[in-house]
Amino acid sequence: MGSQPVERHLCIPGKTENLEFIRNFVSGMARKAGFNDKDVNKIELAIDEACTNVIEHAYRDTGEGDIDIDVEYDTQKFKVVVADQGRSFVMEDIKIPDMEKYMAELKVGGLGIYLMRTLMDEVDYRSKPGARNEVRMVKYLPGKS
Repeated sequence: MGSQPVERHLCIPGKTENLEFIRNFVSGMARKAGFNDKDVNKIELAIDEACTNVIEHAYRDTGEGDIDIDVEYDTQKFKVVVADQGRSFVMEDIKIPDMEKYMAELKVGGLGIYLMRTLMDEVDYRSKPGARNEVRMVKYLPGKS
């Protein structure tokens, strides 16, 4: 792979039917970066959650918009940025759920941010009003954190 980072970009309509394509794109890159199947599955689920949130929340009012996905990796880490131009939110307002209560109430949904934070090593959200929203996620290669 060399010392230069590998970078790839995907711009795709934010529609549920494109989630499989997005998962395959990102998981293929994660495998090339050197992750095992267990970590590839974690990355894939985190990206799926981020993109589902864009579709269901950011584009809820407009019904559609594009999702930009930037993947960059080197010998140390794998970084994915999921960006949209939809409605933003305040990440700090999203509370970590009480999982016992959540399960007892048989709730469905609402775990996207929690899952992303659990599955990835770093998760950061940035919103640029009138411009774009970005969820940045990082997973370190084993032994590199």
